[in-house]
Amino acid sequence: MNNAVSRRRFLGSLGAFVLAPLERTEPALILYNANIITVDARNPRAQAVAIADGRLLAVGSNDEVRGLATGRTKKLDLEGKTVVPGFTDAHAHPASSGRDHLRMVACDSDSIEAIQAALRRRVDQTPPDQWVLGFLYDDGKTPHPLTRPELDAVSADRPVLVHHRGGHTVFVNSRALELAGVSQSTSDPAGGRFERDSSGRLNGHVADQATGVFEKLIHLNYSRDDYREGVRLIGKMMTGKGVTSVGDADASTDDLQAYQDARDAGELSIRVNCLMAVQALDRMMAAGIHTGFGDEWARIGAVKQYADGSISERTARLSEPYDGRPGDYGLLVGSKEELYENGRKAHAAGWQLATHANGDVAIDEVLSVYERLQTEIPRRDPRFRIEHCTLVTPSLVERMRALGVIPVPFSCYVYFHGDVMHFYGDERLRSMFAMRSLLDAGLRPPDSSDYTASPCEPMMWLQSQVTRTDPRGHTWGANQRITVEEAIRCGTLHGAYASYAENIKGSIEPGKLADLVVLAQDPTRVESATLIKIAVERTMVGGRWVFEA
Repeated sequence: MNNAVSRRRFLGSLGAFVLAPLERTEPALILYNANIITVDARNPRAQAVAIADGRLLAVGSNDEVRGLATGRTKKLDLEGKTVVPGFTDAHAHPASSGRDHLRMVACDSDSIEAIQAALRRRVDQTPPDQWVLGFLYDDGKTPHPLTRPELDAVSADRPVLVHHRGGHTVFVNSRALELAGVSQSTSDPAGGRFERDSSGRLNGHVADQATGVFEKLIHLNYSRDDYREGVRLIGKMMTGKGVTSVGDADASTDDLQAYQDARDAGELSIRVNCLMAVQALDRMMAAGIHTGFGDEWARIGAVKQYADGSISERTARLSEPYDGRPGDYGLLVGSKEELYENGRKAHAAGWQLATHANGDVAIDEVLSVYERLQTEIPRRDPRFRIEHCTLVTPSLVERMRALGVIPVPFSCYVYFHGDVMHFYGDERLRSMFAMRSLLDAGLRPPDSSDYTASPCEPMMWLQSQVTRTDPRGHTWGANQRITVEEAIRCGTLHGAYASYAENIKGSIEPGKLADLVVLAQDPTRVESATLIKIAVERTMVGGRWVFEA
């Protein structure tokens, strides 16, 4: 048995963990009578695991593992329940969304009247000089997108701004437009758009780079304790769904501090791979920091840039226009020159690169940058990431394969955002969220929610990938279906690989971290249309139960 495991160290610019021996050889806890899906090709199923020092000491049959027990070992009979490795949400926004839950109005309703009522209640509690802010709004779930008059009806004298849950657009009232100096004559900025109604009047819907004029006016004044509390709150939410590791896909230095503060206070229940916002790059490089710094709980990952807009908000940059929207190809929000210059600086300094690119035009630009960088400054195993990587073509997939790129698709968009997939059309959906094509090419796509953009719910990810069917029964791109076993691997081992952590987590093997999820049913043995109904009963991180239903 190999009891080697990683221990808060890393090797070189790639951030690969160094293995060190376990500190104990007797188990503190044994879980037995379980149906364990290990995601270990050498030992795909097991009945029991032994845990010591927050790591897996042994994996095997009941007799093999229980034979390791001493008088001090606790034993738990799981009565046939299914155990899988802890899931990784490879791309989400945990720190910022945790703070949103602290301060903003949840607008995740399918009723515009209910959203207005919730915002009015907040107006009554808000000082006159402060903004009323909402989040989690999804225009695909309401009869029509929120309008400027509907938000004016919430308040005529207070600025009101509601964030789309996708993170790229906002909906504002007239007072907000007035304070931001946006009028009928205001031009769209590069990479942004002030939407207008059929009569040409501003309708309050603002996209991508145009949202900056409002962000400059909003001062939430979060304290350091608020940052830590947001991290604690979101960790509790995520572990309740079976997520044990997450990639923060636009982390600031304040977010990084929040994770460290929560860890030091014993309040960090999820492991975090920080994809640092490019705005932090110079400061971190000046300190000699690059991908790999940190420990098993909070670690520096890639540097994050943006190439285009959103899928759920229909601003991703496509080569063909959106169905029913002639002339609308979406937005490019970052120039190829900027992507290259920032990428070259970071790549040369040992950083992993991660770039948001949804549409095929944006993916092509990002691949061109990555190919140029690897030619000019060759690096072993750079693991370039393309965040979302939604609409692909065979030639784009082949270029990714040749470069060893890690595509990071949204796992549950077909299911959760099926209500807006008609803007892309049945034919184009055959090449979107293309897990089958990516896996067949030998790539290792992980799972991600982009929370708040879609729910951080691994069982929803599995159902979306396996069925490619939305809640209304429409199937989008059946050719991209994958098996349950493949979907579990994407959500576990591939997620670890995307952050150079496959040696310490992502599968249930001796020496790896004891990050586990206990499910009420075996996902491989239920009807695929019921995967979303499988309950998470327990979640373990580092040998400690952090969630119990």
